[in-house]
Amino acid sequence: MIDIATTTSLNKFEKLKAEKDGLTIKNEIDKFASLGWEAMNETDRDHRLKWVGVFFRPVTPGKFMMRLRMPNGILSSSQMRVLAEVVQRYGDDGCADITTRQNIQLRGIRIEDLPDIFNRFHAVGLTSIQSGMDNVRNITGDPVAGLDADELYDTRELVQQIQDMLTNKGEGNPEFSNLPRKFNIAIAGGRDNSVHAEINDLAFVPAFKNSAECRVLSAESFSHSALAQRPATANSTQDSALIFGFNVLVGGFFSAKRCEAAIPLNAWVAPEDVVAVCRAILEVYRDHGLRANRQKSRLMWLIDEWGFDKFRAEVESRLGKSLISAAAKDEIDWEKRDHIGVYKQKQPGLNYAGLNIPVGRLDAEGMFEIARMAEVYGTGEIRFTVEQNIVIPNIADSRLATFLTETLLERFSINPGLLARSLVSCTGAEFCNFALIETKNRALAMIKVLEEELTFTKPVRIHWTGCPNSCGQPQVADIGLMGTKTRKNGKTLEGVDIYMGGKVGKDAHLGTCIIKGIPCEDLQPILQDLLIQKFGAKLNKEALLVGN
Repeated sequence: MIDIATTTSLNKFEKLKAEKDGLTIKNEIDKFASLGWEAMNETDRDHRLKWVGVFFRPVTPGKFMMRLRMPNGILSSSQMRVLAEVVQRYGDDGCADITTRQNIQLRGIRIEDLPDIFNRFHAVGLTSIQSGMDNVRNITGDPVAGLDADELYDTRELVQQIQDMLTNKGEGNPEFSNLPRKFNIAIAGGRDNSVHAEINDLAFVPAFKNSAECRVLSAESFSHSALAQRPATANSTQDSALIFGFNVLVGGFFSAKRCEAAIPLNAWVAPEDVVAVCRAILEVYRDHGLRANRQKSRLMWLIDEWGFDKFRAEVESRLGKSLISAAAKDEIDWEKRDHIGVYKQKQPGLNYAGLNIPVGRLDAEGMFEIARMAEVYGTGEIRFTVEQNIVIPNIADSRLATFLTETLLERFSINPGLLARSLVSCTGAEFCNFALIETKNRALAMIKVLEEELTFTKPVRIHWTGCPNSCGQPQVADIGLMGTKTRKNGKTLEGVDIYMGGKVGKDAHLGTCIIKGIPCEDLQPILQDLLIQKFGAKLNKEALLVGN
């Protein structure tokens, strides 16, 4: 491991990490609860608490945010109920947001309640360890893993294995708690790239290799489950089976300084090797990633400095064997699904229901109701998607009609409008001190008006983000809106830069900025025009009458 105490030219974040390991905060929670937030050491309060998932928010002093870890976006009804109880404690200040990493963040938390909250989490198997600062963020996987009849691989176990390695099964792992910057990992098991692999530092996408091409690996490297159950192609030979694995992508990220899509590592790995490859890449990044300039510390900057060949060779050195070259093509050949609605599972007689959670915002009442419905109609399981929505699986055919009568579905619809179903928003200025504009409430209000004025033939993905850090991922949207400050009539106003051209699913790529500095108060007619000209929307009769 790197000894950052001996590193020259440390930035302020590297200095605070050198002074005190962030994970030591885990043993000081009771002390902080007794002291109160105002009496705490500022570096502990503002930075080191993030190692246990607790975030000081200057815009809401005294009320903290907590970020959990939800591997593959899966939790139980009992876990959801505990989260609801925590949020309920804080009344109007308490709420929760589903994130674009299949995760959840709680708001309104008071420092004096942390010991009790952590005890509640521990009792139901929840953890927030290493969910902030220079750690690996929530690991994403297919939201319908194990449910989808067309899936190529059930990602749930692999995602859990990676989390256990990184966090020492939720206890905290100093091996991986001091990276140069944050790090995102995703595993896709289906054909539609439901994890947005291209925007992750490290991603695994499904791909088949001919066994003859894998002869450098011993036969025992592959489990029987890895052998593809699909017909041989016209060019295949009788002695060469198709073996399932993953092509590896590296270096995708968004930041205020730079945004890049992940690039192929020219490597194919069997499922059994995924955890080891994760470890090897993280060790290389931990020990050699750039630490002097924090704006140039993500993985892609190291790949740029070293060159692709050196980076790949160093990964192989850590792995202890050569990497197999990538499969000629991956299996991402479907358009992106949003999982909103009711769908048959591969298990006979069972269904999953995708609920649209407007901009991912939940209150305690809604969380209790979701937990109840998951228990009454399913098996108590709840899943999050990267679009900030919820999936309730395992609903029996015999219970489906009654499920569809639940009043909660009027609020969290299974058939929302074609703009609402694809709407994504970051936290915005209501709770985030980085945000330059308010996002969630503005996004909801604007979508409501646009859906009243226009008729659509297909969904249009609109993403809002409050600042260039791009938590709302405008670069992957059909229309992306990035918060900024702009000038109008001599006044500084909240505004947006408009991005277009983001593509998800197969042939995914990032969009680009087409218009800068639009005041938010002038945005609605511009969006209306874009929706008509670029996405086939039409003014409805009532809007035409008002216009005349």
